[in-house]
Amino acid sequence: MNDLADHARRLLSLAPSCGPVRLIAVDGHAGSGKSTFAGRLATALGDAPVLHLDDLATHEELFAWTNRLRAQVLDPLSQGEPARYAPYDWTARRFGPPRTLDPAPVMLIEGVGAGRAATRPFLAGLLWIEGDSEASWERGRHRDGPGLSDFWDSWTVAERRHFAEDPSLPFADAVIRRVPTGYAWLEGPRPTAVASRIVTDSEA
Repeated sequence: MNDLADHARRLLSLAPSCGPVRLIAVDGHAGSGKSTFAGRLATALGDAPVLHLDDLATHEELFAWTNRLRAQVLDPLSQGEPARYAPYDWTARRFGPPRTLDPAPVMLIEGVGAGRAATRPFLAGLLWIEGDSEASWERGRHRDGPGLSDFWDSWTVAERRHFAEDPSLPFADAVIRRVPTGYAWLEGPRPTAVASRIVTDSEA
């Protein structure tokens, strides 16, 4: 694994962005490997909490979860209070028992659209997982099996529309590329001081 510990230290050196929390978004196409990367980064951060946007989206609101995220997560954290949200059960098609997320030095928010315009004012950094959309979707379809093919058909249409209207990649501080030894962190399109602290010149 390409030294996630070094990157974890850099993320911890960023200024808090959402109350006391350094909120880091992990965005990319469905099937690109966001969840796996976020889990490994969270471990390198000392088991940092991870909010999965699949817990806030629903069948009817694949991307219309912004108000729920703001009210249940971002606003409380920005005031130094615990977030409290009810994760969506994709099998039962209803929200489950509430969960609590206490403010932490670093928290990851992972999912397609994590770096959308509505979340960016609360972010300390935006990481984009590199990957062609079609190849990523094909991996997702293979992972989920033929039983979810109809869902994937509707998802790809919705995701394509979302990123056309509200792209995340142009605002990414770093682009994460999978390599045989782990992950390479490349300079993102966003030329900011934050980006330079997340990715060193030698890695860009």
